Amino acid sequence: MKIYTLHSKQKLPITLKEAWDFLSDPKNLKTITPDYMGFEILSGADRDMYPGQLIQYIVTPVAGIKTKWVTEITHVKDLHYFVDEQRFGPYALWHHKHFIKEIPGGVEMEDIVDYKLPFGILGQLVHPILVKPKLKEIFEYRTQKLNDLFGQYSES
Repeated sequence: MKIYTLHSKQKLPITLKEAWDFLSDPKNLKTITPDYMGFEILSGADRDMYPGQLIQYIVTPVAGIKTKWVTEITHVKDLHYFVDEQRFGPYALWHHKHFIKEIPGGVEMEDIVDYKLPFGILGQLVHPILVKPKLKEIFEYRTQKLNDLFGQYSES
């Protein structure tokens, strides 16, 4: 069983509260997801984030194929971190940790995604040519979108 990890860090020139309020609101996922993915929340995003919250989405990750995705928010520590885990969707495992910490002049956001593909060896074969590049592209889009929304962090 092969488990992959995606790791991303980004600094933004905003307060911890601004970062938390934006990133912990599931409705903002649409804003930071590429339009071609057809991201749509079906249910579960009508309250502030809490452990046990189930959120249902529709996404179109590849070739126009719509996929239902259900995630559960399993851990929340206000202004510090939250964890979402896939309960139903395209991955055999999806465990996404979101960390936010205050730094001089802003915040540093860190994402660590541990994931496993379905279909055994076939999943492992398509990982480097389809899945890994697609996830990288999605996170690069998110980085750029957050910079557009909140500005570039500059080391002083």
